[in-house]
Order: sequence, then C-alpha cells, then structure tokens
Amino acid sequence: MSILILAEHDNDSLNAATLAVVTAAKKIGGAIDLLVAGSRCGAVAEQAAKIDGISKVLMADNDAYGHQLAENVGLLVAELGKNYSHVLAAATTTGKNVVPRIAALLDVDQISDILSVESADTFTRPIYAGNAIATVQSSAAIKVITVRTTAFDKTAESGGSATATVEPVSAVHDAGLSAFVGEELAESDRPELAAAGIVVSGGRGMGNGENFNILYKLADKLGAAVGASRAAVDAGFVPNDMQVGQTGKIVAPELYVAVGISGAIQHLAGMKESKIIVAINKDEDAPIFQVADYGLVADLFEAVPALIDKV
Repeated sequence: MSILILAEHDNDSLNAATLAVVTAAKKIGGAIDLLVAGSRCGAVAEQAAKIDGISKVLMADNDAYGHQLAENVGLLVAELGKNYSHVLAAATTTGKNVVPRIAALLDVDQISDILSVESADTFTRPIYAGNAIATVQSSAAIKVITVRTTAFDKTAESGGSATATVEPVSAVHDAGLSAFVGEELAESDRPELAAAGIVVSGGRGMGNGENFNILYKLADKLGAAVGASRAAVDAGFVPNDMQVGQTGKIVAPELYVAVGISGAIQHLAGMKESKIIVAINKDEDAPIFQVADYGLVADLFEAVPALIDKV
C-alpha cells in the first residue's frame, strides 16, 4: 500500500492540520508521500520533508497552483493518485473543496471526515450531525478520504536526522474554469479559531454584535479565540469565519466556553470533542448543558463581567 497526502499550506509554511492527516496515514500503514502544490513553495517542501514518517515529498511548483484553486489541484492529484492505494487530505475548507473533485475524476466514492482508522479499508465517521458514528468499509481500488484533524494527534514535525527526498512534479494543469481575484485576510492578535487551545463562543443569546465585545474582553484575558454559533452568524452579529459547528469550523480545544448558546446539534457537532466544556445560559433546559462539564444557569450579562473580574 502507498498513500498520497495533499499538504495544506500558504506557500510559506505548512498548515498544522496536515500533521494530523499524517497520523491518520500512519494508522493505515504503508509508504507515505506528501504532495506540496503551490507557487514558489520550496520552503514548504523542505519543511514537509522533515516530518516524521514521510517517505517522499512531491513538489508541484507552478503559478497554476499558487492559490490552490480546486479545479487545478484536483486534476493534478487525480493524475498522481492513480499510483496510490489511498489519497488523503484534511477535512478543512480547502480539503472539502478539492477532494470531491479528486474522487469524481478517479470515479470512486469519497469517505468523508473520518474519526478513526480501523483497518486499511475500514474507517469511522460521524453521521446525523455527530449524534451517531458509522463504521464504513470501502472496496474502491483507490480510497479518497478527508480526515477530521481534531480526531488525530499531530505527528512530529521532525523525524530526527532523517529527511525525505523532494522530487519535482512537472505536470501542469490549468482547467481554465476559475481564476484567483483577491483575498481579504482578517488580522487579529487572538489565536486562530481552529487551532486555539481555548475558545470562547457566543450565540443568539448575545443579543447583538456589539455585545460580543464582552466575549472579546474575556478572550483577551484567557488568551483565547472567539467563535460563534450559526444562529449568531445568521443574525449578522459576527462574520461567518467565526462560526463553529457542522457547517462551520470543527474545534477541539482544551477549554470551550459557550455563552448564550442553546446547543443545537449542528453546533455540538463542531465542538463536543473539546476537553472541557463550560456553558453559561439562563435557560436551565438548554441542550448545551447535556454536554457541558461545568454549567452556570445565569444571565450572561452579569456572569461574564463577573468572570472577567476574577480572571
């Protein structure tokens, strides 16, 4: 068996989510190759070559892959993937955009969002918004998989003195279906939401976007990232890049503080793997208390300022 992993990066550094995918690949077994597709991404390839357990790094360095357009990268991975038994990527926004295209081009079923590896062809994945775990087995010749990175520990960024070889890939694919126009990156001194060790999230109970300033103050005291429920995002309180849940970001921090969040199953699916969950809600029957390790039935506009004073 041999495994190809699509690395996630920004052309300067490797996304830590890729390290969790490597751990999943190790559990499958076999040689692991890592594909770095980008533009002027040599530094990323060098970083990837040091990862523990990587046999070879394939570097496709071309402007066609500079912004990881799914239409172009999908064609590249599908071409290379024919020589592997498994093709893996992180179940992130980027991975979810590219991997379905790869599966379609290879004419195989996709196995999405795996939580564990039972064997080389058998995996577990969440269904019904995480309320049940399905064990799935695939007979496809090439298994195309996305990995829920919060379910796997991150492998070591360095394997000691051993360094994988870096091989250039000359194949260039430009589907001509899309073009990069621009991007606006949100700048913040707080940790990135998906990777933060502490997350403070607000829901519809916050009342409006201005009231999120209370959570920002608490987050700054705790060194935390700030998230939100879909209800808060849909209400326009905060931008959708703060959304935690089944259709938002999946987080599993050491501490998750849910403020004014009722606990719809779609939200729970995105945060219930957190190590410690603290819920603050004035409704004692709110579903969030069913998964919380600590619950406080109180008015958040009284409880959160009091908590800030104590931190």
